[in-house]
This record gives sequence, structure tokens and C-alpha cells, in this order.
Amino acid sequence: IISNNSFIKKLSENSIWIFACGYFACYVPYSLMTKLLSKGLIRSLNGQSLAGFSILPVSGIATLITMLIFITSMGWWKYASHTKIMGLNIPHPTRWTFLSGLCTSLIIGTTTLAYTFEGVSIVFAMLLMRGGVLIIAPIIDAISKRHVRWFSWAGLFGAMCALLVSLVDTDGYNIPLLCAIVILIYIASYFIRFQFMSKLAKTEKRETNLRYFVEEQMVSTPTLVIILALTAILGRGEISDAVRFGFSAHWRMPYLWAVIFIGVFSQGTGIFGTLVFLDKSENTYCIPINRASSILAGVIATYLLTMYPNQHAPYTSQLIGAGFIVISILFMSIPPMLDNQKTMLKHTEQSK
Repeated sequence: IISNNSFIKKLSENSIWIFACGYFACYVPYSLMTKLLSKGLIRSLNGQSLAGFSILPVSGIATLITMLIFITSMGWWKYASHTKIMGLNIPHPTRWTFLSGLCTSLIIGTTTLAYTFEGVSIVFAMLLMRGGVLIIAPIIDAISKRHVRWFSWAGLFGAMCALLVSLVDTDGYNIPLLCAIVILIYIASYFIRFQFMSKLAKTEKRETNLRYFVEEQMVSTPTLVIILALTAILGRGEISDAVRFGFSAHWRMPYLWAVIFIGVFSQGTGIFGTLVFLDKSENTYCIPINRASSILAGVIATYLLTMYPNQHAPYTSQLIGAGFIVISILFMSIPPMLDNQKTMLKHTEQSK
């Protein structure tokens, strides 16, 4: 029993790294498949690429269904706030988790869109998005008055170095205006979301963190689907046409599995990524772990993309950047583990 309890305790202490591995495992197929569809590299597309906004409707519905299946199978609905309506306990978000969920819905949509723009590689899009979020990490900690430990600063510095090194071999720095707007919305949404998360969750209480997780999730994916549906019904112009095409044209196509695939793994990144962020540690510790996982996933996805014609491997600078990430992970993982061992030894001596 003592051995089992010790194992469970160690597992709990290192859960952020387990969630980071899950995030990495979902991000590789998610980013790869999104790029394959937007480049028309799936065989059944016959070289015809899919517009980013046309991918979102089906992938958004798949994300929503995956969220419902996951929370139900885990039995986590009980952690949400509940109100009795006609004798039924109905789960619902609070005002603040509702607003956080709205931000998350924007993050889901803009993440997929960022990988679909012509001339913008997976790694360069990731550079812009991840770099922006890394910069805001210590700002959020300053606002929420969280202490930032030295190895968190080291991990943040290493992750930033990895991103900056990637700039060396980037084929030009011009990005489409719409892509720039998408990335700005992405970063702004994270900035607002992290402030809610730091105030409402990120505690040692599992129930508090899971309440935030469930209430945010039950808002984010349904909101994305509703926004897309309203765009298709009421909107005018090229973007609305692409969304309408996405709702109507994919269902009987042989590549439908790939669009659903994107939605399922998108939700996987949302689940594991949020659980990383909800760790009780400071944002300057949690965010680089999350970002490091996705950067490594982006490099792996780019390598896998070379299996298709006319696709180039990651540049040397990107591989150097991945090396920086590995060093950063060591800085962020070893000191906390040594501290935990010292604490456990101290408790053991005191108990004797």
C-alpha cells in the first residue's frame, strides 16, 4: 500500500509532463493533417487544396463531439456548477468561465486557420503564435502576483531562443494580412484566458481545476460551432462562402475522415494543453512546457510532410531550435524533481 501511494504521489507530482506528452502526441497528427488538406496532398483531393475556413465546420463538430465523449467518459460533469431545472441538475459555466470559454473557442479556430495559409510554413506560423504566448507568460504572473522560480526563467529563455533561431532560415517574413489578424486574435485570446485561469484555478485542489476545465470546455467548442453556423447563414463574402462550403460539401467526400481527424486531435491538444496550463505552478513554468511540446511536434510534423512530393525537411536552424527546447525541458524538469526528492527525504526523516 505504501509503495502504491508513493507511486501515485510521484505520478501526481509529474502529471504536467504526462499531459505535455499527450499534448505532443495529439499535436503532431493535428498539425500534419491540417497542412496536408490545405496543400491538397491527400490523394482523394486530386491536388485541390481546401481553404482553412472550409475545414473548420466539420472539424469543429468533431471537436465538439470529442469533448462531450471525453468529459462524459471521465465522469467530470459533476465538477461543474449545477442548477436545478424541473428537477434536473443541469451543469453550467459561471460568468468568468463562460468568458474564458469564448476566448478558448477563438484559440481553437485561429490555431487551425494559422496552418492553412499559402506560403506560411508550420514552423513559421508556430513561431509567431508560440513566441507571442511565451512573451505574455511572465506578464500574467506579474499581474496575478505569482512567484517565478529561476528554472522557469531558464525554460522561458530557452524556448524563446528556439523560436528566434528558427527565424534564420525562414523564407521571408511577409505574411498575409488575414494570417496576421488571425495570430493577433490568438495571442489576445490567450492573454485574457490566462488571467481568468490564474484567478479561478491553478490551485492544489483538483476539484477546483477540474471545475474550471469542464465549465470552459462546455462553452468553447459549442461556441465555435455556433459562430461558424451563423457565419454560414448570415455572412457574405469569400470567408462566408468557404464556411458554407465546409458545412455542405465534405460529408460525402472520401477525404471526410481527414477533416474529422483534425477535429478529434484538435480537441486532444485542447484537453492536454489546458491540463498543462492548469498546473498549480507559475505561468512562466507551465507555458514554456506547453509551447516546447508543440514546437517539437511541429518539427516532427514537418519531417513527416517530406514523405510527400516537393516538401522540404526542417532547416538546420529549426533543428538547433529543437535542441534548445530539449535543454529547456531539462532545466524545467530536473530541478523540481530534485526539490521533490529533498522534500520527501525531509518528511521521511521527520516521521522517523
